Amino acid sequence: MNLNRFCYPLLIIAAFASMLAPHPIPTWLLLANVLTLLIYGGDKLAARRAWRRVPESTLLAFGVVGGWPGAIVGQQLFRHKTQKQPFKTYFIISVIVSVAAMAAAYTFYPFTA
Repeated sequence: MNLNRFCYPLLIIAAFASMLAPHPIPTWLLLANVLTLLIYGGDKLAARRAWRRVPESTLLAFGVVGGWPGAIVGQQLFRHKTQKQPFKTYFIISVIVSVAAMAAAYTFYPFTA
């Protein structure tokens, strides 16, 4: 089983689906977090069954695009990638990049109601 071949197409589908929603940003964040959580669970299952794993770069990419809360939940829920270095360091950097990008987007493109 190669879970990685489904990761990015699912992310693209989530992006298009969120653009069609009445509230695209919260919808995007919800979908990205659910997908990230599922990918962490799938990768943990793959690790236990000696299947092909999801590359760490894919896990980090899903965190950068807004799925980092789902990644944190997935790490704790599945006890996956919680101790491994340097992934832990890269993950913290990816969270900082994601939060900084969201803050910059909000600062430079304020959302008006």
